[in-house]
Amino acid sequence: MDSFSQSVEAGLNLSYRIYYGKERSIVPPNSEEMERSKDYFPKSPMVYAVISEPAIVDNPDVPSYQPYVYGRCEPPAFIPLHMHAISMEVDCYLDTAFVTVSGTWHVHCVMASKSCECRVAIPMGEQGSILGVEVDVSKRAFHTELITVEDENIVKAKDGVLLKGYVYTLKIPKVDGGATINVKMTWSQKVLYRDNEFFLDLPFSFPAYVRPVGRKITKREKIVLNVNTGIAAEVVCRSSSHPLKEVWREVGKLGFLYEAEVPTWSTRNLSFSYTITSGEIFGELLFQSASAHDIDQRDMFCLYLVPGNLHDTKVFTREVVFVVDISGSMIGGALDNVKHTLRGALMHLDEVDSFNIIGFNGETKLFSTCMVLANRDAIESALQWMDAKLTADGGTNILLPLNQALEMVGKTSHSLPIIFLITDGTVEDERHICTSIRSNLTSKSVSPQICTFGIGMYCNHYFLQMLAHIGKGFYDAAFDVDSINHRLERLLYIASSIVLANITIQSLDHLDSLELYPNDIPDLSSRSPLIVSGRYNGKLPESVKVSGTLPDMSTCVVDLKIQKVKDMPLDRVVARRQIDILTAYSWLSESKQLEQKIAQLSIQTGFPSEFSRMILVQTEKSKTSSDLIPYEEKTCEANNRKIMLRSLGIGFGNLVATLENHVVAMEETRLHETSDKLTKAAAHCCSVVLDRICCMCLLQACSRMNDRFAIALTQLCGAFACVGCIECCCDLCVSCD
Repeated sequence: MDSFSQSVEAGLNLSYRIYYGKERSIVPPNSEEMERSKDYFPKSPMVYAVISEPAIVDNPDVPSYQPYVYGRCEPPAFIPLHMHAISMEVDCYLDTAFVTVSGTWHVHCVMASKSCECRVAIPMGEQGSILGVEVDVSKRAFHTELITVEDENIVKAKDGVLLKGYVYTLKIPKVDGGATINVKMTWSQKVLYRDNEFFLDLPFSFPAYVRPVGRKITKREKIVLNVNTGIAAEVVCRSSSHPLKEVWREVGKLGFLYEAEVPTWSTRNLSFSYTITSGEIFGELLFQSASAHDIDQRDMFCLYLVPGNLHDTKVFTREVVFVVDISGSMIGGALDNVKHTLRGALMHLDEVDSFNIIGFNGETKLFSTCMVLANRDAIESALQWMDAKLTADGGTNILLPLNQALEMVGKTSHSLPIIFLITDGTVEDERHICTSIRSNLTSKSVSPQICTFGIGMYCNHYFLQMLAHIGKGFYDAAFDVDSINHRLERLLYIASSIVLANITIQSLDHLDSLELYPNDIPDLSSRSPLIVSGRYNGKLPESVKVSGTLPDMSTCVVDLKIQKVKDMPLDRVVARRQIDILTAYSWLSESKQLEQKIAQLSIQTGFPSEFSRMILVQTEKSKTSSDLIPYEEKTCEANNRKIMLRSLGIGFGNLVATLENHVVAMEETRLHETSDKLTKAAAHCCSVVLDRICCMCLLQACSRMNDRFAIALTQLCGAFACVGCIECCCDLCVSCD
């Protein structure tokens, strides 16, 4: 169990102290519900009371006698607060969903005369990005902002972190017992695609222990869902987990509403799917003029290509090389999950496909010196070879196995060569690797697709993204061991389901200037739409042609209509994609000018980046009288307080951790900042004392001690205490580090 879940479990145990009067028979949680799920990691937006002193735990509305609890909770316990209202508003544009959740929570577990910190936890969906948090409690309001700061200010940040890569959490300081907290949280996440169907899965499953206690307390849920596909075609809803009611419809757009008073909160995520009725490969080119506050005053466009209904369409014959990191840091769950996923991928290859496997650490291990046809005997031999040879040990060398893989593939024009690189580490020569691979690819008649997969926070994910851009492939990552199977399996299937390769955009040559994100257009997979965005000067033509190669080696040309959009925030829809691409290029070129551009783009669109930082702004509110409004809340700008939060970037790798073979499974973000000096000093001082006096010899001596001597020793200890010896010992403990 992770540390967050352990803190929640400790908080639920503490919540048994709370007395609810006549409603005590239905106090949550009950033991049956707790046994049902031992994983207390947040699966829906939650707010917790952070309890360091268990003595303050009590019902602020119905005070009761509680036996005093000595000591502190270290780490602090998290008591889930009771939720009194929840609403969700979702706007889907192309492959991106913008989600806003507003909820009301009650601090039901802290004495009215006491206060505590409250922790907000926001689980986001696929490729989630936190966009903002607003909190209103008592006479204070909080909201997040993105700013650019100097490196020396970053060390002050102690809160605001991503757990397992998808749960954002931050603390609200000093909230009084019995207070009501209103929280509004906004994030973006990706809309998934499979078999001509778009899928959306949103965290809306609430545990039983957040139900407010009381039979007369109303509980209301509300969901507003809007879909704007950007395509001038009919949209059809295929499935929904909640009883959504269609409230409006236009060409390419849908609107739904669900609102109800419920006896218990939703226990299911909001799952929704829809399809666009059109041809096999279809799309549009959307464009929009730059706004007045845009840092780039060139017009923007977004080319959106959807594979459509391709159930009977064949895919390319594949030449697949799996390049797998087997350094010492991959030991345990990381390598086991990778091998498990590769077994499934090998079993899904067709007999006309060919494959090979390269394991690398400081050296390389090859399953075969050449490509092998994917028949049953070869796959069985490969599975046995993986079990015997792919064992974690040694360091990391990426360039050698990549060059070996490049030499094996691309020797025939009738198949699609694909290289999958899977690693959890950083190497020193990453920029040289990118330059070398680009040079190698340009010299080949058939360039292989390079797909990369990063595990954990120690590898340089922007290096892996850059490799994928150079190889016109795909990139994905797993930031904890448990998500490796799911994410790697999906990457393998997306990259292995190419239906249109070597894509080029025609009819844009006459523009005065053109900048594409990414520069190298990736192939179109039957499991993922293709989005290419950009900036331009000049006038767009009436239509744009996109051409590519089909699996039968014929040429396919798709005519895309050009549409000016006014009801879609196009700059925000493509913002995360542009920020990631530009960050990869800034890392490769080491351009400070590009870093500044990314920071400005981040602040303008609200998406975090490596070169911007999020802060929490606290505003004190005062009430003043007015003739028209009896009590009007006004903010006092002079009382604003800015709290620096930690970076939300994934960083550029950790070479030291890679060289020392730190294991991904050992990574865990620290939520609690304790006084290390005091802890170490106390541990050292106490251990010395225990080594001197807590031994069997001393115990035996005490057992033979004269009664008068024992009384004298007791009196002497009391005298030392009276003259302040205990404070002196504490000072010594603090200073002995």
